[in-house]
Amino acid sequence: MKKRLVLTFPANRVEDPIVYHLIKDFDVLVNILNADITPGREGKLLVELKAPSDNMAKAEEFMLHRNIKLSPAIKNILLRENECVHCGSCSAVCFADALRMDIKTRKLIFSPDKCIACELCLKACPLNLFSLNLA
Repeated sequence: MKKRLVLTFPANRVEDPIVYHLIKDFDVLVNILNADITPGREGKLLVELKAPSDNMAKAEEFMLHRNIKLSPAIKNILLRENECVHCGSCSAVCFADALRMDIKTRKLIFSPDKCIACELCLKACPLNLFSLNLA
């Protein structure tokens, strides 16, 4: 079973080794896609979790007992490609390789399936052609 979730940690839990326990105690494969964690403040992790169904259920119960909110990651990035001037500013910040420049055509290639919705492209695009879809 594979899930993409946003984990919201209360301020008193951001220093707990939650990911360590998910891996060690529940044999959950954890891929951290984005993180915003500061000691003393609420933290958020965008993660992709992969485990057998029973392990996933136990891991989710473990997190809920520690007051970690679990929300399905349902946001994605939209690009108005017809207005793009192919400057490459967005591809320079896209570490997921969802935005890249074609070397031969010098055109931007957007691969939404690789996008982790980190939102860096929203800030990088000088024409504001990216938007966040929370559908």
